[in-house]
Amino acid sequence: MASHNGGQALVAALCAHGVDTVFGIPGTHNLSAFAALREFGVRTVLTRHEQGAGYAADGYARVSGRPGVCLTTSGPAILNAAAAAAQAWSDSVPVLFVSPGLPTDHPGLGNGYLHEVRDQRAAMGSIVAYSHRVSSVAEIPLAVTSAFAAMTGGRPRPVHLEIPLDLLEATAEVEPVAPVEVPVTRPAESALDAAAQVLAGARRPVVLAGGGAKRAGTQLRALAERLGAPVLTTANGKGVLDEDHPLAVGAGLHQPSARRLVEDSDVVLAVGTELAPSDLWNGPFTLTGTLVRIDIDPAAIITNADPGIRLLGDAAATLDLLLVSGIGRYCDQYHSQGQGRVAEARAAMRADAAAEGAQWREILAALGPVVDASTVIAGDSTMACYYGVLSGLPVHRPSGFLYPTGGGTLGYGLPAAIGAMLAEPDARLLAVLGDGGIMFTLSELATAAQLGLGLPVLVVDNGGYGEIRNEMLDRGDPATAVDLSPVDFAALAEAMGCHGERITDAADLTAAITTAVRADRPTVLWIKV
Repeated sequence: MASHNGGQALVAALCAHGVDTVFGIPGTHNLSAFAALREFGVRTVLTRHEQGAGYAADGYARVSGRPGVCLTTSGPAILNAAAAAAQAWSDSVPVLFVSPGLPTDHPGLGNGYLHEVRDQRAAMGSIVAYSHRVSSVAEIPLAVTSAFAAMTGGRPRPVHLEIPLDLLEATAEVEPVAPVEVPVTRPAESALDAAAQVLAGARRPVVLAGGGAKRAGTQLRALAERLGAPVLTTANGKGVLDEDHPLAVGAGLHQPSARRLVEDSDVVLAVGTELAPSDLWNGPFTLTGTLVRIDIDPAAIITNADPGIRLLGDAAATLDLLLVSGIGRYCDQYHSQGQGRVAEARAAMRADAAAEGAQWREILAALGPVVDASTVIAGDSTMACYYGVLSGLPVHRPSGFLYPTGGGTLGYGLPAAIGAMLAEPDARLLAVLGDGGIMFTLSELATAAQLGLGLPVLVVDNGGYGEIRNEMLDRGDPATAVDLSPVDFAALAEAMGCHGERITDAADLTAAITTAVRADRPTVLWIKV
């Protein structure tokens, strides 16, 4: 046991779980925690807004595969981060949000205390896996261990931990609580046998890979090759199989060609995907074949489509078990029928992507040469991403496309890119945002500049909220409150300590991005469409 104040107890517990980076902003009520971060040698990333801190922790988690940590002060600060918490929950990203709470002796009906919120824990508890308020300094290590166990066992989700501000300053004897070793979940033998039989007999199989397959890329590739099966991915699964691989059809389950391929398949193997409306866009698939579904979440495995065979377990472990089940005795690797079917599906997907992304064709063509095996593209909920990058720009690694699929939030791309770049400094990062979305977290340009990150930030400017403008016009409504007055993003970038460049010819983007990744600060590349 050691004598710690609450801030020290918190940071010691985070360190015990391998945390080396925390995103956030100090405030009056969390100073002991920030003092402890310095004391314990934890890298502290000062963002300019708590929402940016949350998105950065999200990007860090997606690329590193470890939970991100966002530390704010109480009241409006943690509520500023609530949008990021909701986004992390919707896309199954493990982020620990930590904030002080009102003191333990605070009157329940309130008294006008600084940063007072009527029920901060309940507010956060409504949007994350759970929100817990500790009742003593001694409880803090247990609360942190419980949070990490929840985030790393089963389906990853964000958690909020509230520590009363008086406990952060109070000192007590604290006993460490070791991390929980989370067992790898494996499906029942009977389900595995049934799935192996069905897959072995498949003549027109297809694999659908979602975000839950990101840590199972090697196994997914091996099984797809064993089956000769085309692979489609969701937005969060994009890159699970290198999109240059012969079996990779591409990302975007909403495409008409993707629907035709899936509905024509006699076996559909869905790995780590909700088959969610935010991925399908146009209603559920009408399946004539057998749906075999792998998912870690017992609720998700029957959500949106109840499979013929349920494989409840970790994606990598389950695919490993299928690979040793004897499927290879029945299926020739890359058999000729499969090759022809994949080639046809790839061509159809590329045609759909070209039609959908016609407005961004020249931009995507310029981006292609700069996307290498290490590249991570952090996208915003912007037309250039969901109509362009998603299906029209190949990526070559898991977590190669960070995108706010479920929450569909604006402002995600820039801070997520910062978090991802800190998680993997050797990766090449590119942020892609619209002129509307970047304004939500524009202040994080200053964060990236202070960190000296060579981050290209592509701003695709269509003069407002283009998607909403189109939806209004499609309804026969006049376009209302969707047009934004012009902003000189290149000049604005310079004012915030970044490089700024106006791009007038999309073909110039290739050279501009190549230069930007070697720069000593972010570069905003502003192009109008």
